[in-house]
Amino acid sequence: MNPCPSVAERNRRLPWFLTPVLFLTLLLAPIPLLAQTGTVSGRVTRADDGAALAGVSVTLRGTTQTAVTGTDGKYTLYRVPPGPQVLVFRWIGYQPVEASVTVVAGQVATADASLAAAPVSLGEIVVEGASRAPERVVEAPAAVSVIEPQVLENTAMTGQAPVALQAVPGVDVVQNGMNDFNVNARGFNSSLNRRVLVLQDGRDLSIAFLGAQEWNGLAGSLDEFSKIEVVRGPGSALYGANAFSGVIALSTPTAREVEGTKVSFSAGELSSFRGDFRHAGLLSQGRFGYKLTGGYTTSDTWTRSRTAFDGRDLQREYAVATDSAVPLAREVVALNGQSIDPNTGAAVGDRKKLQNWYGTLRLDWYLPRGHVASAEAGYSRVENEVFVTGIGRVQVPKAEKPYARVTYAAPRFNLMAWWNNRNSLDPQRSLASGAALNETSNVYHVEGQYNRDFLKDNRARVILGSSYRSIHVNTDGTLMRPEDDARSDHIVSAYGQLEYRLNPQVRLVSAARLDDGNLFKTQFSPKAAVVFSPSERHSVHVSWNKAFMTPNYSEWFLRVAAGAPASLAQLEAGLRANPQLGPLLAQVPNGTLFTNTSAVPVLALGNRDLTPEQTEGFELGYKGQLGKRVFVSVDLYASTLRNFVTDLLPGVNPTYGPWTAPAEVPQAGRAVLEQAVRTVLLSNPATALAGRGLTRLQDGSTAIVVSYTNAGRVIQRGIEVGLGYQLTNELRADASFTGFDFEVQEQAVGDQLLPNTPGKKGSIGLSYLGSKFDANATLRLVDGYSWSAGVFSGYVPSAQTVNASAGYRLNNYLRVSATATNVFDQKRFSLYGGAVVGRRLLAGVTGTF
Repeated sequence: MNPCPSVAERNRRLPWFLTPVLFLTLLLAPIPLLAQTGTVSGRVTRADDGAALAGVSVTLRGTTQTAVTGTDGKYTLYRVPPGPQVLVFRWIGYQPVEASVTVVAGQVATADASLAAAPVSLGEIVVEGASRAPERVVEAPAAVSVIEPQVLENTAMTGQAPVALQAVPGVDVVQNGMNDFNVNARGFNSSLNRRVLVLQDGRDLSIAFLGAQEWNGLAGSLDEFSKIEVVRGPGSALYGANAFSGVIALSTPTAREVEGTKVSFSAGELSSFRGDFRHAGLLSQGRFGYKLTGGYTTSDTWTRSRTAFDGRDLQREYAVATDSAVPLAREVVALNGQSIDPNTGAAVGDRKKLQNWYGTLRLDWYLPRGHVASAEAGYSRVENEVFVTGIGRVQVPKAEKPYARVTYAAPRFNLMAWWNNRNSLDPQRSLASGAALNETSNVYHVEGQYNRDFLKDNRARVILGSSYRSIHVNTDGTLMRPEDDARSDHIVSAYGQLEYRLNPQVRLVSAARLDDGNLFKTQFSPKAAVVFSPSERHSVHVSWNKAFMTPNYSEWFLRVAAGAPASLAQLEAGLRANPQLGPLLAQVPNGTLFTNTSAVPVLALGNRDLTPEQTEGFELGYKGQLGKRVFVSVDLYASTLRNFVTDLLPGVNPTYGPWTAPAEVPQAGRAVLEQAVRTVLLSNPATALAGRGLTRLQDGSTAIVVSYTNAGRVIQRGIEVGLGYQLTNELRADASFTGFDFEVQEQAVGDQLLPNTPGKKGSIGLSYLGSKFDANATLRLVDGYSWSAGVFSGYVPSAQTVNASAGYRLNNYLRVSATATNVFDQKRFSLYGGAVVGRRLLAGVTGTF
C-alpha cells in the first residue's frame, strides 16, 4: 500500500531522470527560416458533373501545409516555397489526385483538380493516435477506428458526441438522461468511467476531482471536429495514467482549413433547440488565421425525480423498461425547479431545462516549412444535468469550464501547454443525501514531443516526449476533509517509442513511459508490437501492453454523507433492557452509546492508501481491404486486470475498523457488548450495512462508513470485428460485432466484480452519400447484462435500437437535415440507476458561406 505523502513530499522537485528529457524536445527543435514565397490557388470539382467539391484536403507534398476547399470548391495555399511543387488532393470517397505546379516568389500560381468518386482505400487513411505520429491506419500497431465525417455531420445537432461512437467495435456507450454518457472499451465499466482517456487536440477533457468526462461540457459542435480516432487497448506507454483501455482523440481544424462562415440551427422533441456559429478567416496574405465559434443548447430531459415517500419512484420509472424486480429507492432532493409534496413526497412542478453555452477563439500563425503556432481560449457552461456517481445521482445546477491552450507544431516536434478550469457556480446537489457539493479545480499541463526518422531509407523512427502536470482541487470542505482539501498535486512523465522496419513488410515497435506523482509510486508502462504488412492493403499486428489507472480524488480523499443519518435508538434501548448487557451501560448517558444514537451519520470516505489499478494485455489484430470494396478488421485480445479500486463498501478500509464500546463500559464487558451490537445489526437485512460499517472516526465519534480498497484479479478476453462493404460509389454497408468474456480470480469480501458490459453486441448500418442527398440508418443490438457500480445494482435489459439521419444540400451554401435516435422509441436504460431513455427526433438547417 502507498500512504499519502506529506505536503512537503508532494512539493518535491522533479525526479532527476525527467529533467533532461523535459528539455530535450526544446533543444532539438529547429527554428524555421523565413524565405520568399508564393501562393497557389485553384478549384476542385467532381469528375462526373463538374460540381464544386467542398471539404477537399489540398496538401503540399513533403510538408504539413494544408488547405481545404470551401463551398465553391476553391482553395488557397499561402507562403509556398518557390520552384516545382506537387499538390495532393484528397477527400474520403474520391480517388486521390496529384497536380504539379511551378511557384514563383511573390506571384500566384493556379492548380485545379477534378476528383472521381471511388471506394475508400485503407491506404489513404492516416491516423496518429496509436503512435502519436502520422501513419497509415493499416500499419498502426493497435486497434484503431476513425469516425467518418458524415457521421459527425449527422450527429452534430444532437450535441451528443458519444452517439457517434456507438457503432465502433469494442466500445461501450451507456447513457443517463440527455448528456450524461459513459464511454468505455473492453469491459469493466462503471458509473464514472475513467478507463478511456479522452483528448481534444491533446488536452485532457476529464474532470479533475472525478477523472471522468463531462460530455455536455465540450466547447464546440460535433461537426467542427476534423477527425475522431478511437484507439482500443492499453495505451499508458504513450499516454500515461488512465489510458487504461483506450484513447479517444478529437482533433479540430486550423482556421485556414475552415475559412468562411457557418451557421447551424436545429430543433425537435423534448423541447430541444441548438444553435452553432463559426467564422474563420486569414490575414496578412495567409500568415495569420483566426477562428471564432459559439453555441447554445437547451432541452428537456428524460431524468425524473425519485422523492416519493413510498420509495417506489424508481419502480414506476423502470416499469416500461424491465420485467425484473426493482428495489425500493428514495432520494431526498427533487430536480432543480421542482418541490416535494409534503403529503406524498412526490415531486411537483416543472424541471428546469438543461442549458449549455460555449464559445472559443483560436489564433494561428502559419510559419514557413509547415510550422504552425496556435493560441486558443474557450469557455463552456452547463446547467441542470444529472450524473450517476458512486454515491448516487448528483445534479449540477450550474458549472463553468474555461480553458486555454497554446501549441507550436512542426514536422519533427510539437510543444504544447494548456489549462483547464472547472468551477461550481452553484453547489452541486446529492439527490440521495441533500448535501451541497462544491468543486473548483485548475489543471496546468506542459508537454514536448520530438520525432525523427533515421538510418538508410528512413528505416527507423524515434519519438521522445515528456510532460509536467499540476493539479489544484478545492471543494470548500464539501467533498474532502479540510486537511485534505485545497490541495496541489503533480505528475511528471517521460516517454519514448522506437520503430524499426526490418524490411518493407515487417515493422518492430517498442515504447515505454515513466509516470511519477506525489500521490502514487512511479509507474512503468512498456509496450511492444510487431506489424506484418504483406501488401499496402493488409496487415497483422501482435502487441503486448501494460497500463495503469490512478484512483481519483474521490477515491483517495472523499468525505461526504452517503445517505440520511441512521437511528440506532431502538438498538440502544434493547441493549439497556437486556439483563446481562444493561448493567454495562450504567455509566453511559442515555442516547450516547453511539455518540448521537438517534442520528448516526452515514459517510462515504476515501482511502489514502489506494494504489493504481494495473492491466497487462496481449492483442492480435488484422486490418485488410479485400478487393476494392470490402474492408475488414478483426482484433482478439486477452488481458489481466489487478488491484481494482472497489465500490464504496463497509468494512474494507482498515482505517475504519469495527466499532468499539465507549470508555465508560467496563473493560471486562466491552468485547461482549461489541459482539452483541454486530450480531443484532447483521441479523436484520435492513441494518446489515450498519453492522459491517459501524466504526469510530479519528475524533472518536461513531459513524457508519463505506470506503474503498484495492482488491481483485480478473482475466478478460474478447473479439472485435468490423466489416464494411462499398456496394456502389455512393452506397455502403457496415457491420460490427463484439464478444466479451471474463473470469474473476480474486475479489474483496462483499464486493461484486462485474464488467458492467454485455457479453455480445453488434450493429448493422447502411449509408448513402451522393452529391446532394445523404442518408444513414443503423441498427444497434446489445445483450442484457448485470450492473453493479456504487449504490446501484441490478439487471440491464437487452436493447435493439435504430438511429437514422438524412440530409439534402439545396445548393453549395444550404443543407437541411434530420436525425432521430432510438427511432422506434424503445424505452430502455443502459446503466442501472440511470434514466429510461426514449426517442429524440430533430431537424435543422446549416448555412456555409
